[in-house]
Amino acid sequence: MATQKGILPIEGTLGGVNFYYRKGKAVARKAGGGFNGKAIKTKSSMVRVRENSSEFGNCSKVKSAFRIALSPFLNYYKDGTLHGRMMCLFQEIKKFDHSSMRGSRTVGNGILTAEGMNLFKNFAFTPKCNIAIMVPMNVNYDSTSCTYDVVDFDISLVSFPKSATHLELQFGVLGVDFETPFYKLFMAAPLALEKGIEVDGFTMIPDILPDSGLHRFAFVGVTFYQELNGMKYSLKEDGTVGIKCIL
Repeated sequence: MATQKGILPIEGTLGGVNFYYRKGKAVARKAGGGFNGKAIKTKSSMVRVRENSSEFGNCSKVKSAFRIALSPFLNYYKDGTLHGRMMCLFQEIKKFDHSSMRGSRTVGNGILTAEGMNLFKNFAFTPKCNIAIMVPMNVNYDSTSCTYDVVDFDISLVSFPKSATHLELQFGVLGVDFETPFYKLFMAAPLALEKGIEVDGFTMIPDILPDSGLHRFAFVGVTFYQELNGMKYSLKEDGTVGIKCIL
């Protein structure tokens, strides 16, 4: 790549050389060897590029929709890798769409397979806060009534961070129609538990349930807090915010 010098910088192709602007500077390079919009759209040799682009776009839209819908769980979660990890997740999930031709495979079809759902359910949204380890719970979940029931709970088994005085539990069911598309999170009232309190069990149910025609994805979230002068402050260090898909 060369930098143009002269009174009248050139734009376009001349004598087998492309002249254009890059980062505000006039540059030149030998023509050919790159892609252009027309070639990608029309050339038979670019069919794989078109297919990948279409499926990548679908994954990106689904990723963004899930990320926005799950924001109540992730308000205090800071992780620059989450975007990329979710994109990788959904690109793997769409491969399980065996009912569509390559280039038309979607996350919506892939995630409804047993393999796709298993991949999604086991995804570590918050790898530094594994809820099953941090907050051990004996859970019974009824997907029909969206009832999250915890029995024989022992708060002494919770791994409270050093400065934490409280644990807040959240539960919600994400209703999704991939075709419309429609994504809405139906939340239960949060439950705050003080360190050392005795609680045998509890039940959490969304105030409003998703329509029966929507695909349902249930999530549980945890956030650790410190109480100072009667005010609760969410902790900022790693491992103090967690979210997990339970179905």
